Amino acid sequence: MPARRAHHVLASATLVAAACVCADGTAQAAPPDWSGRYTVVTFASDKLGTSIAARQPEPDFSGQYTFSTSCVGTCVATATDGPAPSNPTIPHPPRYTWDGRQWVFNYNWQWECFRGADVPTEYAAARSLVFYAPTADGTMYGTWRTEILEGLCKGTVIMPVAAYPA
Repeated sequence: MPARRAHHVLASATLVAAACVCADGTAQAAPPDWSGRYTVVTFASDKLGTSIAARQPEPDFSGQYTFSTSCVGTCVATATDGPAPSNPTIPHPPRYTWDGRQWVFNYNWQWECFRGADVPTEYAAARSLVFYAPTADGTMYGTWRTEILEGLCKGTVIMPVAAYPA
């Protein structure tokens, strides 16, 4: 799905969720459940931001994961049975927390800053916030926002993401 469509659907889902308020003033929502097999896509070809990394060409990437949700106090969806990240500093398995509207994964890691062919990669402290908002058909759309805190790639990188039931 093109990123523009993903952003439009996400905005629409947010508006629908905000409008779903009952007469007594409380929102009525089913308990969150992100369980089952999903194809997760990161639209890296549509990235933007202030970092030079946001301007470096990169293909979209995806993987299939099995998610399971556990709600003991807070609801947490854990992605298992899928490919490990290529960067070992990204927490694995990812655990997304339900915030009442969307699934959120917030973490610190080391960004691999590409500085050119035959130049060693520079690792830089970074923090990311990833969120997925569910839609009526079970698909989720969101954003992966990374703030690179130091080095040549210092700045932000923002990429649209989606999770499609497999």
